[in-house]
Amino acid sequence: MAPKPHTPESMRIRAAVRSMFGGVGRGVAGRGSAADLPLVLVALSGGADSLALAAALAAEARAAGVRAGAVIVDHGLQAGSAEVAVRAAEQAHGLGLSPVVVRLVEIDGGRSSVTGGPEAAARSARYEALAAAARELGAVQVLAAHTRDDQAEQVLLALARGSGTRSLAGIPPTREIGEGILLVRPLLDEHFGITRATTEASCVELGLAPWRDPHNSDRSFARVRVREAVLPVLEDQLGPGVGAALARSADLAREDADALDAIAERHLASIVDSGPIVGEDRRVLMAVDGLLALPAALRGRVVRLVAAREFAAHLTREHTLAILSLVTAWRGQGPIDAPRIRVTREAATLVFRAR
Repeated sequence: MAPKPHTPESMRIRAAVRSMFGGVGRGVAGRGSAADLPLVLVALSGGADSLALAAALAAEARAAGVRAGAVIVDHGLQAGSAEVAVRAAEQAHGLGLSPVVVRLVEIDGGRSSVTGGPEAAARSARYEALAAAARELGAVQVLAAHTRDDQAEQVLLALARGSGTRSLAGIPPTREIGEGILLVRPLLDEHFGITRATTEASCVELGLAPWRDPHNSDRSFARVRVREAVLPVLEDQLGPGVGAALARSADLAREDADALDAIAERHLASIVDSGPIVGEDRRVLMAVDGLLALPAALRGRVVRLVAAREFAAHLTREHTLAILSLVTAWRGQGPIDAPRIRVTREAATLVFRAR
């Protein structure tokens, strides 16, 4: 029997893109003018991952009933970044993407000191720029080119921080970056197994010349150390396939986290009651008996959901356990102060107030 022909890597990426369109444009292909079709943008850096994704989007868009465009975000953090952005825009036009826009962003140094350094600040600025471009152009989705390798690195970083299932779930396949604007990562889908090797091979197949970001070899970044030092050691000592296994662990953790979050949501109505608003003194009340009836994993989720939703407070595990001690180890102790909130126990009720 003759061996099966090898599927080109570019076709694997196209299949991943095709699978994620869903209801965005299905059913409208071939009807009306191109200008009437929903617009999908790709976040394009010019690197192999985003360039391969842009090519796949350009090839699949019309059949899927969408228009395909690109947005290039220039962070201005490296010498020559403007030229890199111009080159990426030229490549996007060459692939047939339209519209193509370039956005220059400024990184807020003050924000970076609070939220995890310049890398986190750049990411936040990038998402803001993508959302703004999507609103301006009327796009319904923005595609980002994270691969299974990115997912494996994210899981290792979460493990090093001692994170729970939501963080171990890694990079989410979708997230809202603005009202009605969805960021979609089709190359994370476990069914296609897209890695950096896949995107690089796709660029070779298509004759595309990707940009090599020098930050991707700068070991001052934890992610680069994971990629270049930690994962190779794990592969050497434990055998090949560690990266794929870590990415698969993220898929499993996401399923569990989604299920637990959904169950916690269903318990909110019976446990939580919004108190009266007196001036700016907003109170949220939680029934102690209701919390005690829940397993520990759900108790913590209910507390974190209320803190985030009502007070925009994001609690660490330490803060969550301190608040829950008012439920499970009550000895008449005083209030618990956490970011943005103060929690006290009054008889059989936990009272959350804004700080």
